[in-house]
Amino acid sequence: MAQPTFLVNRNLTLTHFWVYTFLGGVYTVGAGYLVSKMGVAGAIMSVILPIVLALVLTVLLEPRFGLLLYVQFSFTVGFTRFVQIDIPVGLLIDGLLALTLFSLFLNGQRMKWQRLRSLAFSLIAIWFLYTLIELLNPEAPYRPAWFFHVRPFSMHWFLVALIVLVAPITRKDIQIFVNSWLTWSFLAALWSFKQQYIGLSPAEVVWLNSGFNARTHMLFGQLRCFSFYSDAAQFGAEMAGVTLVALIRVFEEKKVVAKLVFILLTLTFFWGYAISGTRSALFVLVAGFAFYLLLKRDILKLLFGLALSVPLFLLLMYTSVGSSNYQVQRMRSALTPMNDPSFMLRLQNQEKLKTYLHDLPFGAGIGTSTDMGARFSPWHWAAQIPPDSWYVELWIETGRVGVTLYILMLIGLAGLGVYRVWQLKDPWLSKIMYGFLAEFVGIALMGYSNPVLGQFPTSSVIFISTMLIATCNRWDIDSTSQQTLTTQYSSPIPARYEAI
Repeated sequence: MAQPTFLVNRNLTLTHFWVYTFLGGVYTVGAGYLVSKMGVAGAIMSVILPIVLALVLTVLLEPRFGLLLYVQFSFTVGFTRFVQIDIPVGLLIDGLLALTLFSLFLNGQRMKWQRLRSLAFSLIAIWFLYTLIELLNPEAPYRPAWFFHVRPFSMHWFLVALIVLVAPITRKDIQIFVNSWLTWSFLAALWSFKQQYIGLSPAEVVWLNSGFNARTHMLFGQLRCFSFYSDAAQFGAEMAGVTLVALIRVFEEKKVVAKLVFILLTLTFFWGYAISGTRSALFVLVAGFAFYLLLKRDILKLLFGLALSVPLFLLLMYTSVGSSNYQVQRMRSALTPMNDPSFMLRLQNQEKLKTYLHDLPFGAGIGTSTDMGARFSPWHWAAQIPPDSWYVELWIETGRVGVTLYILMLIGLAGLGVYRVWQLKDPWLSKIMYGFLAEFVGIALMGYSNPVLGQFPTSSVIFISTMLIATCNRWDIDSTSQQTLTTQYSSPIPARYEAI
């Protein structure tokens, strides 16, 4: 005879009570043990460990959460300068991506594995395969260094692409991604204003005085603000990228309140870019906005944009207006690179590299230049010539074959993105993808002068956004259907249309 419903519910409640009581007792005993053995460090661990465990369980249950957590972690890399202990945030992010990948297989039955048969994933997979083969490069002086540089080169992009394609990403997830990006960027801009107009914190002063940081961040007595990012170049690139995204939203938003909000964000982000002193980030704005106008295929707006930008460029290039302002002068110097000693030094370094790489079509091996080269093989020529460019770094480590393959991949992703975006009918999705695609093109062009494509958080944003662009048709709904659905349902889009 079946038990009454109230007895079943009571039994379940009692079961849950005893389970929670047991877990609470185990936690209390464990926390007491840690505090008794480790003191303050044990108390901190007793607070952090349950949070970490909860996050791990959530990622295992829902891989989409791991992707969004990856975005948040990417913006925290620069915070390590504020703590006394060395936290390997990069390795933690590696672990998070591996955990999310495991979650994909754990929840394999509801994952969309057939989406891996896409052109975008093929392009990234070919590049990843090439970097794997580079492990066998006989020219590499220290092969274990390969692991450290293959992560920003290709491994993270490959893993993120796999997760974005296979996981049931929703429109709400895209909105969370965009809002997270804008929120972190807004906080970063505010922190840079604090650095510029109030002063640096003690931890930032220590960081500035270590290594070559003061040489690159204090120019002519002026601070190049870096906020809580890895350096001023990374901060400037991010600020230019979000300035572009916010500016596009100003043009795309229909509601006055939304336009005003994005105008405020545009001005905030732009000034953050200006006080970073990152000259090359200007081309993110210039190239990205021009690409947006081409995407729109609006001749009137294109002419209007040219009418505004051409006089501004002429003013910067052929006059001295605003030269008393340091930020304006830095922007002006970006347009006259042949008068810049640092740019001329870059060209001289590239001439030296041509000699070394003439007979090395596959490069000197991944991990031989920049920081990893200086750490593991400082005697090697690749570690002694600064690349000062993402593409030059790729050229050194993967050769002309590798850098050509990489650039073709970028062109292929941009071309596929244009094709996908031009097919969109949903206005909300279109304006999001316009910003993603324009920012990607701008950052890709900036890669000639700075290695921002391989640094957090820019790399994380690019890795995710390129795959969202390449498969944006997954969430597309024409404007008529969207209007009907909005009328019929309390939420803008019902769940069955979201997790496509």
